[in-house]
Amino acid sequence: MKLTRRASVFLLAFGVWTWLIWPNFMVNIAKDDRAFTDSGAPTTFFTVHLVLVLTSLALGTVIGVIGWRGFRADRAARKTD
Repeated sequence: MKLTRRASVFLLAFGVWTWLIWPNFMVNIAKDDRAFTDSGAPTTFFTVHLVLVLTSLALGTVIGVIGWRGFRADRAARKTD
């Protein structure tokens, strides 16, 4: 399957956006009073959000890599034309 340049840039931007937003979200969750018990153990609230963030980062990385590969392939195809 060949991605257009526009689709590749969109996927790449989505991957970058994911890495800009989700780590900041996790920092904010960790600062929340509901994130840890008084003894310092993580709560279910924290654990659920941690899984959400890790999944989002993994998917964002995969999507970004697909976008990068599509962008490079499009650039290489334009050089040979």
